[in-house]
Amino acid sequence: KCSTCRDAVKWLRARGVEFAEKPIYETPPTVAELRRMLAFQGGNLRRLFNSSGIQYRERGLASKLPAMSEAEALALLASDGRLVKRPFLLGEKFGLVGFDAVAWAKNIPGRS
Repeated sequence: KCSTCRDAVKWLRARGVEFAEKPIYETPPTVAELRRMLAFQGGNLRRLFNSSGIQYRERGLASKLPAMSEAEALALLASDGRLVKRPFLLGEKFGLVGFDAVAWAKNIPGRS
């Protein structure tokens, strides 16, 4: 329901990209999905976190994340969809977090 997600949905539909829309708060990505996304993000765990979110700040994750193992961080994300950076678009050959039309156009195969 966030404005960034609405913009992303509009962008995808305008380009005829098929996707499954999931309410990320209620159904956060699984650890396996997060692990795949992490690989697309070059192993940068911080990119998967909604670092501007209230839950991120309340939990003090900016200082805790560097000491967390990958498994701990992925389990935390899988347990609370509010911590996950949105939109979260995971394809077979790409994984994108946050909406940037230019980056999406470059990374979604066959789309511009």
